[in-house]
Amino acid sequence: RVLVLIEAVLRRSVYLVLLQENPSTLRLVVDLCAASPWFADFLARQPSLLDELLDVTSLFTVPTPRLLAQELQQRLLRVPEEDVEQTMEALRHFKQASALRVAAQEVTGKLPLMQVSDQLTFTAEVVLQQVLRLAWHELGQRHGEPCDGQKPCTDFIIVGYGKMGGWELSYGSDLDLVFIYDAPFDGMTNGDKSIANSVFFTRLGQRIISYLNTVTAAGQLYEVDMRLRPDGAKGLLVSTLSAFARYQQEQAWTWEHQALVRARPIAGSKALSERFNHVRRQVLAQSRPLDTLRQEVVAMREKMRASLASKPRQRGEVEYFHLKQDLGGIVDIEFMVQFGVLAYAYQEQDLLTYTDNIRILDALREAGLMGANATRILADCYRAIRAVEHRQALQNQAGQVATDELQEQRQQVRAIWQDFMLS
Repeated sequence: RVLVLIEAVLRRSVYLVLLQENPSTLRLVVDLCAASPWFADFLARQPSLLDELLDVTSLFTVPTPRLLAQELQQRLLRVPEEDVEQTMEALRHFKQASALRVAAQEVTGKLPLMQVSDQLTFTAEVVLQQVLRLAWHELGQRHGEPCDGQKPCTDFIIVGYGKMGGWELSYGSDLDLVFIYDAPFDGMTNGDKSIANSVFFTRLGQRIISYLNTVTAAGQLYEVDMRLRPDGAKGLLVSTLSAFARYQQEQAWTWEHQALVRARPIAGSKALSERFNHVRRQVLAQSRPLDTLRQEVVAMREKMRASLASKPRQRGEVEYFHLKQDLGGIVDIEFMVQFGVLAYAYQEQDLLTYTDNIRILDALREAGLMGANATRILADCYRAIRAVEHRQALQNQAGQVATDELQEQRQQVRAIWQDFMLS
């Protein structure tokens, strides 16, 4: 594994000198590559990150979101403000340096699983906030700001769903995002090259996706998935808050309300974030017929399993357990949590406070809506399976294990599913 890295830097003697003159860094590189092929491949693709290993104190410090934002700001100060290409490289280097730091802390046992996901999520939040600022500045210089006829309307938010919304990002996670704004649809921007507000916000969304998706010499920031927006892939790229609320109240499927359980504003206007959270609570706190809801959630789970779970093996083939999609896996736990919220939030508003599975399980237990033993088992199983998932990511392995692994956890999850969802 180390040879892969050495081969990658053979023509760049500065890195060989760096390793030769810093024996403690060389030792750390060997230890990290020994622990994780992901680490070796990552450094081979981006050897400039070797500089990040020189300061061990910084490498093994767990930064707060505020410190991460300051670090990114410092990096961007070295880049000319109008140089989009260099800015994109700086953003990618920041993200990669942060991922390197988290991985180093994880493989050396200095950072537990839940904090690993927190740190990767904090990094994505800081990047999204900065990308929004850059895209807004770029469009604002050209067209001015959206207006209601009198004053500027700057209410725009990026909403994170899925792993992003639930504080559960891993190293290769994509971002499930939805863009929402609140401004008069027929208003115009106040610049010399004025455009309709709706056009401004659509272009803003496109610029954000371009910043995140574009592959440069330093790779890609994040892959973006926008399919959870109203009307999915055929819907508008950005929605007004009123249109989003109307869709959720009148047209959304149950699975879209399940997705909303893990939705939260990531970047943008604080005022609009509060209004979005109010809409989310209203939608999720509706009273639903329990039997109908249970049938719809179970039917969707079975449909997903039919298309995404492990297929029956032919004779002689090794059988595997898919960590997410097979019976007793991660998605079964997620669906039980989402069912609990949709079924009982109308009577227990505390279920809507958090968007991550572990704290929602705590809320279900505290409200007496799921037994203390069941919620404890589900939380423990969730952590155990996700720990294996993370470990496999660092070993460059697919998200499945041999069937003799995690048997106890899978049986426990299946038993609780039978009791909570099918009884």
